[in-house]
Amino acid sequence: MTRQTFNRALAAGTCGLLLALGAHAAQDVPGQEVSSAPTRTWQPFWGKRVTGYLKAADGAELRYSVLLPKGDGKFPVLLRYSGYDSGSIGGSAYLADDETFSVDLDKQLLEQGYAVMGVQARGTGCSQGTFDFLGPDYGKDGRAAVEFAAKQGWSNGNVGMFGWSWAGMSQLMTASERPSGLKAIAPGMAMGDARSDSWAPGGVPAPEFVTGWHWYLSQRWAAVKASAESEQDQRCLKQLAQNEVDVKKHALTYQIIRHPLRDEWSAQRSIRDRTHLIQVPVLSMQAWQDEAVMAREGYYHETINPEQLWLVQSNGPHDLYESRHYRKKLQAFFDHFVKGLDNGFDKLPHVEIWQETASSGARDDLHGLNEPAKPGWTITRERYPVAVTPLTFALGAKGSLVEGGKPSGEPDQYNYPVAGPDVNTYEVDNAWGEQKPGWKDGSLAYTSAPLTRDLVTYGPGSADLWLSTPLGPDMDVQVTLTQLLPDGQEVYVQRGWLRLSARALDTEKSTAVRPWLLDTPDSLLPLEPDEPVLGRVELRPFSHTFRAGSRLRIWIDAPGRTGGYGFDTYALAARSTLLHDAEHPSQLVLGELAGVKVPVPQPACDSLLKQPCRPDPLK
Repeated sequence: MTRQTFNRALAAGTCGLLLALGAHAAQDVPGQEVSSAPTRTWQPFWGKRVTGYLKAADGAELRYSVLLPKGDGKFPVLLRYSGYDSGSIGGSAYLADDETFSVDLDKQLLEQGYAVMGVQARGTGCSQGTFDFLGPDYGKDGRAAVEFAAKQGWSNGNVGMFGWSWAGMSQLMTASERPSGLKAIAPGMAMGDARSDSWAPGGVPAPEFVTGWHWYLSQRWAAVKASAESEQDQRCLKQLAQNEVDVKKHALTYQIIRHPLRDEWSAQRSIRDRTHLIQVPVLSMQAWQDEAVMAREGYYHETINPEQLWLVQSNGPHDLYESRHYRKKLQAFFDHFVKGLDNGFDKLPHVEIWQETASSGARDDLHGLNEPAKPGWTITRERYPVAVTPLTFALGAKGSLVEGGKPSGEPDQYNYPVAGPDVNTYEVDNAWGEQKPGWKDGSLAYTSAPLTRDLVTYGPGSADLWLSTPLGPDMDVQVTLTQLLPDGQEVYVQRGWLRLSARALDTEKSTAVRPWLLDTPDSLLPLEPDEPVLGRVELRPFSHTFRAGSRLRIWIDAPGRTGGYGFDTYALAARSTLLHDAEHPSQLVLGELAGVKVPVPQPACDSLLKQPCRPDPLK
């Protein structure tokens, strides 16, 4: 489905149009341009396909589909569990490459002797039950699926789980239920705390992605329908029709309106609160500029036994899990922990930080972009968490950003709310958008002197800003971190957001480089007119190399569209003030990775995935 078709569908408000299209789309990317038709088709590459229904604990029947390797025997099983079209793998839509995830990855795993099983979440596709995104039953259903797979005649009893996004979250929830037979999981690009990671980053509501995601979900069920029609599966079609009606009663768009603040309902969907229960090995992948779930992941990794966690992190998009470079590690992980091969995987460094990941593939074909993607170079660390040294840049007079310096100068003012430029949106991906009207008076920029050394950063960052407004009681802040190259090009690095009324911190979880909001109704602190307050804006996790001669910059403005995210900004206009004097020490704090020798020169502009360049707007 093209971006243009998606946008026309949204404008027309016609869900049926999306259901009728059924063209290939990237996972979790509503409207992403891939091509007007699938770029690949497949012939069956498996020995046998088995479909049916398994019973959840409450009796609801969940649709599954299993692809078995060629030849006889019992096989280790790799399970993918989601609410998209996972219960229909191997059907006609799947063979037409109209599949949420990666047919090519499934084929690779089958050729290595794994059975690949897809399970459909309750209330989605043609599974029974009530749709409840990340609700309490989700992990319990996953446990039932794993234990079912372990007991089948075609299974040798050893089960792993794989996939990203919804299929990544399902692994974390399932593994926390500790099903028998589960040997390892490999989640990628997951939300560990849905509210803080996605629905309201920094307390700022972000409804655009959730709205687009529901359109995307309808399109993925169109693939389920296409396969069921070709197989004349009347049971599936009947249940699908019922689910299409019922899902409207439980749509995430409606739920977020009903639960605008953190409450018991949203707390139930904080996967991080249960990941400490996971006992199996975990191979996790994160993409720093992830346009769908962002990169925060609720910091669930810090709840897992570090001896059981392997982590791959990279700049790039949501579907980077498809990278063949990553697949080598994925397969070795499963070979060791699911097949039981003594291949030395357990001796590898536990953290692999890809630097300056790029792709030789065409950017209008998402498989073709992600599959050849690989890092320019790599940093490894023996264990997670990775130690960093906090590095402070003081905001100063005349838009200066002074490493290790002291705040100075008179306050600066800007018109609020003028949104910062769009970055990496579905309409114009891997790119900066145009500056918004009034941007020169509606934003502030602070720029460092040229660096005298290479600086390698890692982890979240914190923009500690003293702000005031003459009106109140609230305002939203966006901070954009960039790299300014010697040739005048500006490279996007990362963003963060904060609704100032949500600024109260959890002091036990906050660090110099990571503010952690309490984010509860009782902790809200409205602004008083012209009274400065300290708001710590969390820059989402990232790793970036700032080479000697380049400069750091932060932009401060109102939230602009980023990836799939459009924000519901607090709209009362005002002339806001940013202070940076001795009594109001505004600063940027980043985590520095010490002892890293940068082995390659600065990559060409626009070569890095999801890190676009633009000419310096201030030049």
